[in-house]
Amino acid sequence: MILTENHTLLDPRDMRGLVRMAQVAEGAGLDAVMVSEQTMLGGDAARNGLMSNPRMYAAIGNQDPHTPWPSSVATLAAVAAATERVRIVAGAIIPPLRHPLLLAKDLATIDLLCEGRLVVQPTVSWQESEYAAHGVPFHRRGAILDEHLAAMAAVWSGSPAEFHGEFFDFADVYSEPKCWRHDGPTMWFGGERMHPALVRRIVRYGSGFHPFGVPTDEDLSILAEGLASAGRDIAELELVGGTRATFDGPDSVADVVRAMADFPDQIARGFTTFCMKPSQYTDDPGEVMEICLLMQELLATMSEDPAPSQPSGSTFEG
Repeated sequence: MILTENHTLLDPRDMRGLVRMAQVAEGAGLDAVMVSEQTMLGGDAARNGLMSNPRMYAAIGNQDPHTPWPSSVATLAAVAAATERVRIVAGAIIPPLRHPLLLAKDLATIDLLCEGRLVVQPTVSWQESEYAAHGVPFHRRGAILDEHLAAMAAVWSGSPAEFHGEFFDFADVYSEPKCWRHDGPTMWFGGERMHPALVRRIVRYGSGFHPFGVPTDEDLSILAEGLASAGRDIAELELVGGTRATFDGPDSVADVVRAMADFPDQIARGFTTFCMKPSQYTDDPGEVMEICLLMQELLATMSEDPAPSQPSGSTFEG
């Protein structure tokens, strides 16, 4: 369950409600909850035009600058403390906008709060004004992320730690306490396309691939070849897909069954984990549990039969 971007379902100031929604996900038997982030939005947030329905996924240049994005670190910590079983996914967290010593400390603390349930998906994001506001060079963000990953790995692996790079340089650093596991939290990586830097990061650090949108067969082939060259198998990766919600109008919610129509295809391609955003299917928080249970029932049927007959509609139709 994606917890952020649900402001049509919950008042964006109702952070306790957001934490309660994570508890609903856990109670419904879902595997994980996810928190994404933008540290701020600038005027270029809507450069490509606003989304036609506010329940759609936030993407490059489709957001009202007033879109609420709570602190991912604070939200993750609250959810970690309020749950017992679900994985806590720091989806699309932007390391280049922080110092690696600070982020390594925050993530290690959250990982201890949830006793090893943390999953981290680092990204460089897309918003140039966000980098400008933080005083970070936008066009070097990929190189900064690479240093970040190496520096955090050094901090998590032992004390004293040191790292010497172009952007970050430190030595004789004792950062305690460490993560729940000695090798740090689980890491996913994603993006809109498969490029050499993404393959390199997945090969070196990744346990999962969570693309934005639908990856092509060529994307998966490139990834498989990169992993094989390092002695790894793409079958060991967790492949993360999701629902494809469609909206009949600017104020309508989507139909659950239609949104899951391509799940058999995703399953056939090796995807085993699927993201959903509850506000796409209801405006009533009281219906979230029922939607979660319905989705799991449908997914179980699809997993047993790769080409199931689809019902014509569901309880929750737009």
